[in-house]
Amino acid sequence: MKPVSHATPLRRAPVQRRSAERLTRILDACADLLDEVGYDALSTRAVALRAGVPIGSVYRFFGNKRQMADALAQRNLERYAEQVTERLKVARRGDWRAAVDAVLDEYLAMKRTAPGFSLIDFGNQIPVGARHSEPNHRVADRLTDLLSGYLGRDPDEALRRTFLVAVEASDTLVQLAFRVDPEGDEAIIAETRELLRAYLARVLD
Repeated sequence: MKPVSHATPLRRAPVQRRSAERLTRILDACADLLDEVGYDALSTRAVALRAGVPIGSVYRFFGNKRQMADALAQRNLERYAEQVTERLKVARRGDWRAAVDAVLDEYLAMKRTAPGFSLIDFGNQIPVGARHSEPNHRVADRLTDLLSGYLGRDPDEALRRTFLVAVEASDTLVQLAFRVDPEGDEAIIAETRELLRAYLARVLD
């Protein structure tokens, strides 16, 4: 397991391997406990106990549980980008439909399997039920940087805006799919895929 990116705001960034491994255990424990008890009942003490580290180790990195959740969201985004990148390595360069499939399928895989992801994802659901725009801007920026070279497009504001609209639309529809069915309603997911392809075709074809 990779630790959270050092770009994530931490009270103290890990500089030694032992410290980085401890941070990874803390975030893994946070993710597991989110699934078990939810965000409101989550505590830094419970995370420390689950991770097998002193409570001081948690506070060395995070001032409170919100900062810990934010770091977990950032790690989710880093892992998501890595998985999309791996998918694109075996796709035909410039095939934007394959890119759309990679982006959507990897997000669905994380929704279904990544501990704590249903509450945190990329940072836009804490407090539970809140939907803030900032994380979707962050995802759109990351996808623009990630996909522009693959698609042979300039990562300009027009492309960034296109991906932001696509991210916002797919985010809303995927949330709907998982409200209808805890595993994600396949019919709604299929409609989401078609909507994305129809919207992006006007720009990417």
